[in-house]
Amino acid sequence: MIDAHVHLWRIGRNDCRWPGPDLAAIHRDFEVAELLEEMDAGGMAQALLVQSQESEADTRWLLDIVAGEPRIVGVVGWVDLAAGDAPARIDALRAAGPLVGLRPMVQDRAGDWYDDPALSPALAHMAARGLVLDALVRPRHLASLGRLAARMPALTILIDHGAKPEPGRFEAWAQAIGPLAAHRNIACKLSGLLTEQPAGEEDPAVVRGWMDLMMAHFGPDRLVWGSDWPVVTLKAPYRRWRDIAWNAVAAADRPAIFGGNAARLYRLARA
Repeated sequence: MIDAHVHLWRIGRNDCRWPGPDLAAIHRDFEVAELLEEMDAGGMAQALLVQSQESEADTRWLLDIVAGEPRIVGVVGWVDLAAGDAPARIDALRAAGPLVGLRPMVQDRAGDWYDDPALSPALAHMAARGLVLDALVRPRHLASLGRLAARMPALTILIDHGAKPEPGRFEAWAQAIGPLAAHRNIACKLSGLLTEQPAGEEDPAVVRGWMDLMMAHFGPDRLVWGSDWPVVTLKAPYRRWRDIAWNAVAAADRPAIFGGNAARLYRLARA
């Protein structure tokens, strides 16, 4: 059982600039001891740390945490992928600890962001090193992401939070994400879905519909569960989201979606 998407941060340290005071419920430090308590309550043996800041300092801090905690099996970090020395920066982070992927924060950027040729050297280097590209995107980015998948079939791409489907726009999201399943190097994370619903309208039936569509397109071998803790606590406790997802997945598919796929796609040596 692997939670493939958790965050830790210390407000004002390690280049931590988010979350701000406007998100009062999570505007505090979140440390590994508290994460382990939540994992125990949710029956999770291991977890992957995912960057929350556009900062290599944040990534190095996460890698330091992994060095001292065997239940944390890897880090999805951050590098400026458009930088001229991005490949060297990637290798330096890999030398510092179990870096298993990188996540540019694309959700608020232009819809054609992945078409930028300046990204190609870093993305090709990631593919050569076996690193996963976590795609923090919205539906408008999916066409560009599909073009990247076609250009670089050796690059494993994992779409975070199902590309953030928008309540009330199911068809538009479904039409955008469906074609990406044709690219065998793309998989999806079942994470962050509760937090995409309006406050006070956390409807498990809506989330189940999103999950069912992703299952229909990507199948149980290309879906990965993650809690998105502590962000998920803006809408529900860790265990509630885990139970919603667990009950929406067939028993035969749970070993893959709740652990096996993450170990395979991220090439987790410690899993």
